[in-house]
Amino acid sequence: MWQPFIAQWKRRQLVVAFGAMANGKKDMGSILASVSTNDGDSWEEPVAIFDHRIRQGAQQYGYANPVLFRPPGQEVIWCFAMRCPLNYTNSEDSHLTAAYTADGGRTWTQVELAMDYGGPLILNAGIEPVVVNGQQRYLLPAHRNTLQKDERGSRDHFVLSSSSLLEWRLESYIPQPSTGNKVFLHEGNIAPGDTAGELKIMMRTAGYEDASQTTNPPRAYSSVSKDSGRTWSPAQAEPDLHNAKSKSYYGRAKDGTHVYVYSDGPAQPAKGSRTSLRYKTKAPGGAWSEERTFYDAGIKNSYPTLIELAPGDFRAVWDSGTANTPRTHINFGRFRIKP
Repeated sequence: MWQPFIAQWKRRQLVVAFGAMANGKKDMGSILASVSTNDGDSWEEPVAIFDHRIRQGAQQYGYANPVLFRPPGQEVIWCFAMRCPLNYTNSEDSHLTAAYTADGGRTWTQVELAMDYGGPLILNAGIEPVVVNGQQRYLLPAHRNTLQKDERGSRDHFVLSSSSLLEWRLESYIPQPSTGNKVFLHEGNIAPGDTAGELKIMMRTAGYEDASQTTNPPRAYSSVSKDSGRTWSPAQAEPDLHNAKSKSYYGRAKDGTHVYVYSDGPAQPAKGSRTSLRYKTKAPGGAWSEERTFYDAGIKNSYPTLIELAPGDFRAVWDSGTANTPRTHINFGRFRIKP
């Protein structure tokens, strides 16, 4: 089980979606959802959002990387996910699919999206709502890794946009660093930036030509948009933020504090990789704090996702395992930061 995502339905009702691996596959299977009505103290039996066992005509699909989103003021939660032919070896060549729930996560209705972006994509982080010329718009970060199977492919990070959540188009690409080597920018989280009207995306990194390598030193890279996501600055290293080829969480709390949660240690498959989760915070206009412990139990932990329910009061989910085996179960936690 891997890559959970959390959303709130009511004051104490939470919904978590996560992947359940299909036998023989590396990173795809079904997407399940579980509901808690007591703020995470207990969880109901999971239900399927997308079931890889159900054929779509002659085609059978695997699914991966759910992203939950509840539009402000609406009584519905969306689940966006990757859909990939199940005969593929992995989910790198997926396309966007979606479903929604109107009863707090217990039943789901699948939706066929209208896509003006026709290439493959990989999801990871949540949707960021913005207002452009007085109209609501939604930004969905994604990337592609066609270079994995095609020497003329690419490893590009980009942003999709929609005004309806039904029709999506390519909004912009994240430019490569203006100097030095190209970087595999991926799995970025978008959040409001350091100044009014600014957006910032914080990205996982690896070597561009050789994705088994980290940057030197292993750092997250960021990019800034000052026009609601239509254009972005060249990516640059964040000297205070560790990233060794593992998804992190980046967001901004209601009081303006930025939060970065990440896996410490070396890159996979090195010994000791993706074990403890650490975090740093940054007050408005300040510097990043010293490293602190988010979760450390001597076992594998990765792919954290958080939501803020009240100022400084977060709920978190991540995939967890044993000392030697990753992704055997999903962990839930309550997390608070002080102003």
